[in-house]
Amino acid sequence: MSDKALLSPGHQRDGAGAGFIRAAKQYGGIVGGLVALVLLFSLLNGSFFTANNLTNIVLQVSIIAITAYGMTYVLLLGDIDLSVGATIALVGTFAALGLSFDVPLLLVLPMAIVAALLLGCINGALTALAGIPSFIVTVATMGIFRGVAYIVTDGMPVMISSPGFLALGNGEWLLIPVPIWILALLLVVNHAVLGRTTFGRKIYLTGGNREAALYSGINVTALRIKVFMITALMAGISGLILASRLYSGQPNAALSYELDAIAAAVLGGTSLAGGYGTVIGTMIGALIIGVINNGMNLMNVPYFYQMVVKGMVILVAVYVDVRNKKKRG
Repeated sequence: MSDKALLSPGHQRDGAGAGFIRAAKQYGGIVGGLVALVLLFSLLNGSFFTANNLTNIVLQVSIIAITAYGMTYVLLLGDIDLSVGATIALVGTFAALGLSFDVPLLLVLPMAIVAALLLGCINGALTALAGIPSFIVTVATMGIFRGVAYIVTDGMPVMISSPGFLALGNGEWLLIPVPIWILALLLVVNHAVLGRTTFGRKIYLTGGNREAALYSGINVTALRIKVFMITALMAGISGLILASRLYSGQPNAALSYELDAIAAAVLGGTSLAGGYGTVIGTMIGALIIGVINNGMNLMNVPYFYQMVVKGMVILVAVYVDVRNKKKRG
């Protein structure tokens, strides 16, 4: 099958003018919602629309957004990964333990990445090879990964003192926090992978019509395993950043992050049914969540009410996804 045939709807290569129009249609609604929220909170609180606060919002959402990049991949296949929060915690504690035993940083980082890929491979193999639904697999591994993190740390935080590692989450380059640079770099890389490579087009085709993907010669089993590994890789990178920001590896870190990652992806237009979505949309969805959280914090809205608002936003996003799926179908 040719590369052109593998291009998903909305990902056909076209001229600059047509591409701009398509982008406006694809992202116009969520960008408009983001702008409206920024204007609303700016009017409600004078401290919101400042350079420091806006930078703080992006910094706060960086870990969720990176995790959501990976979640976008697995959702595009019509699968789901509920173990990403536990993966973040386990990879973070693994790195912290390595540093506590004086393993060089240049070894700890690749070892942590390999560990994340292994966790994703486990999820992918159980789903694609054993035929267990991804929801069941990742609910189980969510408990297993989190439990392992508690076991290896005896339920206690593992403090980190390595300056190089701490710079990962707390350092700056050109006056911009390092996590924001990582966030931007991974946005470019993942957008290129999904939108400009045959591998990405196979993901869209498989998520949109798995039977057609099989008939076209795509190894769906291998593809699903690779996608779960990418999802875990993004969670692992998030785990390293979070451990750095917390100055410790904590087994109870990233609780409910999987829900925030799913919410960011769905808010950004990724379909829960698979086959439709982009990491750019996911980034915008993460920013919407970040703006809502930050704005309500500045207004001293109690956390319990924030949970209600976030839940309502997710319901609206899923409702819009269902309506859009009917229109596309």
